[in-house]
Amino acid sequence: MELYLPIAEMPVNIWFMVGLGAAVGFLSGMFGVGGGFILTPFLMFLGVPPAVAVATQSTQIVASSTSGVLTHFRNGTVDFKMGAVLLVGGFFGSIAGIAVFNALKAAGQIDLFIALSYVIFLGAIGGLMFWESLGALRHGGSKVGALRREPGAHTWIHGLPLKMRFHRSKLYISAIPPVFLGFLIGLLSVIMGVGGGFIMVPAMIYFLRMPTAVVIGTSLFQITFVAAFTTMLHAITNQTVDAVLALLLIVGGVIGVQFGMRLGARLRNEQMRFALAVLVLVICVRLGMDLVLPPADPYSVVGENTE
Repeated sequence: MELYLPIAEMPVNIWFMVGLGAAVGFLSGMFGVGGGFILTPFLMFLGVPPAVAVATQSTQIVASSTSGVLTHFRNGTVDFKMGAVLLVGGFFGSIAGIAVFNALKAAGQIDLFIALSYVIFLGAIGGLMFWESLGALRHGGSKVGALRREPGAHTWIHGLPLKMRFHRSKLYISAIPPVFLGFLIGLLSVIMGVGGGFIMVPAMIYFLRMPTAVVIGTSLFQITFVAAFTTMLHAITNQTVDAVLALLLIVGGVIGVQFGMRLGARLRNEQMRFALAVLVLVICVRLGMDLVLPPADPYSVVGENTE
């Protein structure tokens, strides 16, 4: 059964898109990631315009993150003050990102920029994850967590001005690093359609020295509002949010994530990181091939209407 996507301007099979959302939700639940950096490239592979894929993916991030935040809120593992500081940077990052996004879209370069960003970003992240997880597997997992530092350890970050006390995280640090981190995540959220949790979580642990117990919940709190703000900016400024596509993906994702979490609980951490690294690198190579190989029908490429 097919359904026409009004914004993406293409017909899709309803059950296939629900299945795609379920598959990405399954991977998200199994690996503990938001899934934006997986789903957006897959949508692009299927012919969804990159600008639409990025903007629409943000809606699924809002849905999944909201569910996670509510769970962590009930468990008391959200630092709302730290989340608010991260949000300040996130909102400014989103505004800067939408300006860059719209400028590139007006110049007709947004599709190329998104594809290049994913190739570079996924290549770097996937390569680092692959190397680290491979080393952990070789040493029987003995390296897992070896680089973790104790919360409260002092570094150059603690010497910066504008210090604030975060009671839930038991920190007294400058507000500058959290604002900068939030800005970066907001920028990535707009341009690439990712939640940014796979950057934010390690940064909060290793650079801000936050206790691991409150990192995930605080990260999801910030991502929820930034992704919602990002979706609103895309919808208002360039009308690239396809609500029909978003609904199909969300329905499938909610189902798939439950099964992924069950399977993920049975796997060793280093095995999951290795599998995720391989998946990321495969997506990176596939996107790279699309950039360098000539299209099957080069004369069917149509430029964007700029009237």
